[in-house]
Amino acid sequence: MLIDTHCHIQFKAFYDDVEDVISRCHEKDMILNLVGTQAETSKKAVEWAEKYDWMYATVGLHPIQEYKTYVEEEADTFITRGEQFDYDYYKKLALHQKTIAIGETGLDRFHIPKNIDPEIVMTKQKETFLQHARLAREVNKPMSIHIRDAHEDMMPLLSQVKENSGVIHCYTGNWEYAQEYLKAGFFLGFTGVITYPPKKTDPKPQEWLNEVVEKVPLDRMVVETDSPYLAPHVVRGQRNEPWRVEEVVKRIASVRVLSMEELEAQLEKNSHALFPNMI
Repeated sequence: MLIDTHCHIQFKAFYDDVEDVISRCHEKDMILNLVGTQAETSKKAVEWAEKYDWMYATVGLHPIQEYKTYVEEEADTFITRGEQFDYDYYKKLALHQKTIAIGETGLDRFHIPKNIDPEIVMTKQKETFLQHARLAREVNKPMSIHIRDAHEDMMPLLSQVKENSGVIHCYTGNWEYAQEYLKAGFFLGFTGVITYPPKKTDPKPQEWLNEVVEKVPLDRMVVETDSPYLAPHVVRGQRNEPWRVEEVVKRIASVRVLSMEELEAQLEKNSHALFPNMI
């Protein structure tokens, strides 16, 4: 069974044809984890999970949503909300039976507003991240953690969240950082980024990521699309959809010399271990 452990089909990129997208996923007998990034999309994730028994929700405030800023990605452009983390609001969503994790929370130095001191932004992100960690412990659910250009910032915080389980979403770091997250008890989530060829101008990041895919224990990885973002290389630049997680599975199977069936079975087992509330 294919499980997309991190997608956003409740986002505006899917407003025009979400039923068609859902149909394509259902035909492949998938399970989806719909991840919220602020109050509205977290609420919608829970609403969709209520509607479909093969969907689940993750609720939280993405670090770039705390300040208003323009964001441009391959599949979308938008202005972030400038929201603050409302603990009681998210706790209510977190207690829902179809909510399986807390997030997408974490740290992000890539989308720092130009008119604000980066260290002020990062201090606020760290405070909010630790509030998510407290909520996750209170409701006894794992975390979905976003880290972009901020692994050094996250390292000192690991000791404060070591009692939390969870996943490092869309892992793109090197093997040294990966080992630290694994030691802290986290899974690593892999997206279509692992299918990209190294950049001619800067091949190292992709080479480092390839090393992680080769070395991470098979029982500590899960797969994601992050759709509508991060489409795999064969359709890069297009809007991504959850069923394309199969391209991520193909890449890992090739690297680890496994059949698709063997790897899918292992990934399904891992996903249930990561998200115990995902029945």
